[in-house]
Amino acid sequence: MRRVAGIDEAGRGPLAGPVVAAAVILRPRRPIEGVADSKSLSPEERSRLSIAIKRDALCFGIGWADHFEIDALNILQATFLAMRRALLAMTLTPDHVLVDGNRLPHLHGLGKVLTARAIIDGDVSEPAISAASILAKTARDSFMDQMDTVYPAYSFATHKGYATKDHQRLLSLHGPCALHRRSFEPVRLALRCEP
Repeated sequence: MRRVAGIDEAGRGPLAGPVVAAAVILRPRRPIEGVADSKSLSPEERSRLSIAIKRDALCFGIGWADHFEIDALNILQATFLAMRRALLAMTLTPDHVLVDGNRLPHLHGLGKVLTARAIIDGDVSEPAISAASILAKTARDSFMDQMDTVYPAYSFATHKGYATKDHQRLLSLHGPCALHRRSFEPVRLALRCEP
């Protein structure tokens, strides 16, 4: 049986926190009811589906690139690093990879030669990518909820690090914390304004 993994990420746009990628191989004859692009689902639906995907998928892996790696590499390369880590975290190596977007990560050195295809809006059209989007989003959101207790002044549980008006106001008020991405323009500006 040819193993096809879907890959997607969460957290390319935020000003703080990691970028998280997930890779999922679904069982061909066992679709998971309700799987869709994570952005179209409520937090409760994502949470329920995350449990079902982890239970019913043939295999999954989650990979992270932290804010230091994002600042060192740039967000695209850090995203690709998280995707490679998600593939390496799987207990099975896929034969083919479907990646949401228009670019592919470097896939050499993962144990065998993989074929791959980038699909724009793949999180809408490919169930394995949709499942990966759910796992990536729930893992990242859970992390940012935990970080809200460590850095309560920034309300990370509310906006998950995205550049909302409230987050930018808190960033201006308090300056960046250890989780903020120094290479992102609003954070750089906030650093310049610090006394």
